[in-house]
Amino acid sequence: MTGAKLVKGVYAAAATPRQEDGALDEAAFRGQLEFLMERGIKGFAINGATGEYCVTTPAELERMVTIAAEATAGRGAFVCGVGSAGLRGCVENGRIAVGGGAAGVLLPGPHFFPYQQEDLEVFCMRFAEQVPLPVLLYNLPQFTNGFLPETTVRLIAQCPGIMGIKDSSGSLDTLRALSAPGVEACRIVGNDSALVQALGEQVCDAVISGVACVLPELLLAVWQRGDEACRLLGEFIQAVSPFPVPWALKWVGESRGIAAARFAQPLSAARERQGRDLQGWFEGWRHGAGLRA
Repeated sequence: MTGAKLVKGVYAAAATPRQEDGALDEAAFRGQLEFLMERGIKGFAINGATGEYCVTTPAELERMVTIAAEATAGRGAFVCGVGSAGLRGCVENGRIAVGGGAAGVLLPGPHFFPYQQEDLEVFCMRFAEQVPLPVLLYNLPQFTNGFLPETTVRLIAQCPGIMGIKDSSGSLDTLRALSAPGVEACRIVGNDSALVQALGEQVCDAVISGVACVLPELLLAVWQRGDEACRLLGEFIQAVSPFPVPWALKWVGESRGIAAARFAQPLSAARERQGRDLQGWFEGWRHGAGLRA
């Protein structure tokens, strides 16, 4: 493995805008990428947890990678989430990512059933054999089978196609293990609440941030270790914590004019009110923080 890192700095984990019927809103997806690039973001992760990969169809993914490739051509790069319940679905998604020009893929463990770590090792190695793109493991133990630090280190050491990990667990144990002398890997924070500590310990090369998909300027400032930006990030995370993360980010994104807040799942009247309350809070908070529309 070379010393080059596949992902560096701040990447935005893109949301997946939806139409009223729940289908992909292609124009809004393209507009989101343009909004972020205008504000300094040059890297994206599409179809990850923030993008609600569990409800993305293969046809939608094909359109998303096509749009991302067109929007970022000569201006940025993107990696593509390929998560599915099993190997076949992940490989299918991986081949779509290859055909669409992704720089690499994010591979979470399979979901629904609990598997042992040796099962995950075989799963990842079989995937890497079939998809000719750099692989970043995607540790998402809240929703999938998670990778233990020792499993991650072993996979990166033994499988040339696996280049690093996006760790969304909230723990820094894996990133610390990958920072040991003699270990070469791309170390990515995938949980915004762990970013400030990871920067302080110097155990990350990048962040793939859901918050960055609606507040790119804030995450760029946090990456530069701005104390006020770090404080504001903590406030924002606390405010959105009552929601599924993609829902909260869509409400905020609508407030910023990025895309209408539409969802793959139906919302109750109480949730609608809660979302509108979040938008009201955000407008006041945004002006106090000096963030432009």
